[in-house]
Amino acid sequence: MCSRSVASKTPVGFIGLGNMGNPMAKNLMKHGYPLIIYDVFPDACKEFQDAGEQVVSSPADVAEKADRIITMLPTSINAVEAYSGANGILKKVKKGSLLIDSSTIDPAVSKELAKEVEKMGAVFMDAPVSGGVGAARSGNLTFMVGGVEDEFAAAQELLGCMGSNVVYCGAVGTGQAAKICNNMLLAISMIGTAEAMNLGIRLGLDPKLLAKILNMSSGRCWSSDAYNPVPGVMDGVPSANNYQGGFGTTLMAKDLGLAQDSATSTKSPILLGSLAHQIYRMMCAKGYSKKDFSSVFQFLREEETF
Repeated sequence: MCSRSVASKTPVGFIGLGNMGNPMAKNLMKHGYPLIIYDVFPDACKEFQDAGEQVVSSPADVAEKADRIITMLPTSINAVEAYSGANGILKKVKKGSLLIDSSTIDPAVSKELAKEVEKMGAVFMDAPVSGGVGAARSGNLTFMVGGVEDEFAAAQELLGCMGSNVVYCGAVGTGQAAKICNNMLLAISMIGTAEAMNLGIRLGLDPKLLAKILNMSSGRCWSSDAYNPVPGVMDGVPSANNYQGGFGTTLMAKDLGLAQDSATSTKSPILLGSLAHQIYRMMCAKGYSKKDFSSVFQFLREEETF
């Protein structure tokens, strides 16, 4: 571990250059790390290639050239493929490598991947993120890290380049657990904010005034004061841009599905979490899948059947 953390500016592998992975990788570049990159969509790699970074043709090739790798992928299936697939990381991973998965996936999958990685003599840590695309761009993400505590310092060195909060949560899978709980609460609070704003507007209140009152009162939350779902209330958020960018409704539905699965396996009641899951699944079926999850406000406005 010591030699790895001292060799600060050796190449770092990065797999998954989507809405979140792209700005995260750019922040590693800003801190002087050469990158070895791969994405299933070659176009996603072009700007990195143009900037002089090395692009390879599979996750296995990344593992061959880098002993520190970060993965940022949409689903558990994508993560399993990147690590254990025919051309996955584990085909060519070097002993002693540090593999950090910042995807939001099922904690059970993280644990299984950790076992496979350990058999190859490498180290796996789950480190999902919170903060959205804006925080990814500014380098202010929160990382929730699960894994062997002795390896946390080595992970923190890289994650600190992309986030302002890097929190050790415990054994592998606990990072995912923290992320799933956070996103379930976020979904519930966003729906609540959208319902309250919609009700207030229909009662004749000006939306900006109502948001101001909520944000100086006990109803204040992140969804109301940092990411308001009502168009025209805030600048620089998806609701000001026809709900483009940000955190997609499909991904929120996926995360709520993970929360539902975890609640079932632990026999934990999540009454509002389950309702939020159904609402976001319904939104996906009704054309909102590619819009930001704050578009639940628009969904409520348009669904007169409620």
